[in-house]
Amino acid sequence: MIQFPEGFVWGAATAAYQIEGGARDGGRGPSIWDTFSRTPGKVFAGHTGDVACDHYHRYADDVALMAELGLRAYRFSVSWPRIRPDGTGPANPAGLDFYDRLVDELRGRGIEPIVTLYHWDLPQALEDRGGWTSRETAEQFASYAGAVHARLGDRVDIWTTLNEPWCAAFLGYASGIHAPGRQDPAAAFAAAHHLMLGHGLAAQALRAAGARTIGLTLNPDSVFPADPDSQADVAAARVVDGVKNRLFFDPVLRGKYPADVLEHVSRFTDTAFLRDGDEQVIGEPIDLLGVNYYAPTYVRAQAGAPGDPAYPGTEDIAFVPPTGPVTAMGWQIEPAGLTALLERIGRDYPGVPIIITENGAAFDDRPAPDGRVADPERISYLDGHLRAAHAAIARGVDLRGYLVWSFLDNFEWAEGYRKRFGIVYTDYDTQRRTIKDSGRWFREVIRRNGLAE
Repeated sequence: MIQFPEGFVWGAATAAYQIEGGARDGGRGPSIWDTFSRTPGKVFAGHTGDVACDHYHRYADDVALMAELGLRAYRFSVSWPRIRPDGTGPANPAGLDFYDRLVDELRGRGIEPIVTLYHWDLPQALEDRGGWTSRETAEQFASYAGAVHARLGDRVDIWTTLNEPWCAAFLGYASGIHAPGRQDPAAAFAAAHHLMLGHGLAAQALRAAGARTIGLTLNPDSVFPADPDSQADVAAARVVDGVKNRLFFDPVLRGKYPADVLEHVSRFTDTAFLRDGDEQVIGEPIDLLGVNYYAPTYVRAQAGAPGDPAYPGTEDIAFVPPTGPVTAMGWQIEPAGLTALLERIGRDYPGVPIIITENGAAFDDRPAPDGRVADPERISYLDGHLRAAHAAIARGVDLRGYLVWSFLDNFEWAEGYRKRFGIVYTDYDTQRRTIKDSGRWFREVIRRNGLAE
């Protein structure tokens, strides 16, 4: 057996807009994803999260299914517009009641709730006033965090402020492929700062309220130069690493933005949004770092290359297409990239325990005539990445747990319902759930706390 440490946390993750549905139930207000998904051409086939997996109404059955899978932890996000429909003001009792019931259901099944306070569903009313480009949004986020903790803090020990602020900032405000769909690099850098400021303010509010474990979930890349012996490729990788990784790691874990990254940002904005004391707030100590990992990134210096709009300032840098096996998303399958990433974090930012808060793969799953959903490619993907995670532990990385993405097939953002990441199959017509072979396999991994050699 390849054995994981005693007490290793095994679980699965989801996000509110991707599974809840009930978009108009219980006083929920509109989010930027409600607006974006109704904008022609933004989401595959015009899909929306109005119904999604109907988890809002089926949560008790879903928690029973989690227990059947043997999950020890469940990471879910709270919908900000369900708690504060316009982003501000008093909390909506019906919204809090839903999460109250969900947490009680989880606790009753012996499943640890891990709360994420923001997984991209910003109240549309706040976006109308500037969204994450506005300092007000960061301040309102901290207030909202306090309201959720006031209701759930007696039963929730682990709190994550943000999920993947890079995506929220750069896919939402630079490339525009995610909500709110803006394409303005200066706005993206302002949004990134205010997201991190919101994290710091929320962490302070949670700590003052007595929260036990406070974390942040990032989606860092293992960024590799296509030719490690090429100084130009190494320099190109450093630029991409700055925008994707160090822009977030350094202020949180070192209390200061890197000088070279601020110089890069100054190409697009005067950084007037960065005020004295902000970095100290962002650097509020955290107890746990969440890492979401799916695939590595390879880049090379190439004159005339257009770069990637999600990485402003990467002109003359080519993003190397995947080689070898890929997932249905077209993402390269390279477990060794996870080991390298975890080792890099442990080396460059020591002292903070890590949990893998998302890892998984989309494949084209289809039920057989007998109803079975065989997904050997997903099993292979998960097995390889768990071995990569174990290799990092063996090399001294303080890795505390692993959460598979995702518990259910769900609304996959701009891809709509055509991409399936779940270890449980969702029939969107009937809302019937079917445990896939990968779900049964994962149940055995949890039971054994390890993998067969």
